[in-house]
Amino acid sequence: MTSPSREPDREHEEPDHSKEPDYSKGLPDYHDPLAGIGGAPPAYSALTLRLVLASFGFVFCAAAAVIAFLVGVIALGIVLVVVALTAVVDIVVILRRKRRGEPG
Repeated sequence: MTSPSREPDREHEEPDHSKEPDYSKGLPDYHDPLAGIGGAPPAYSALTLRLVLASFGFVFCAAAAVIAFLVGVIALGIVLVVVALTAVVDIVVILRRKRRGEPG
């Protein structure tokens, strides 16, 4: 009694991913199973807007800190200097992300 020769089971073969996009970089809308429904585009980081707002915050807080120190309100001046330094750190982070080529 001989067993019939069986062809390889095609359902359990590994799919060929050579023609598909690179999954290591992630795919647009991968996080959203309902992406494309309702016409909503994928969300991107608004780095340029964040850079403009951080720059404005730095200039405003630095100028206000100088005025606060000149008027004699030391506590307010210190708080404004801390906020201005936080804006500088944010600007540095934004510029590093933009140099890496992130959209926005």
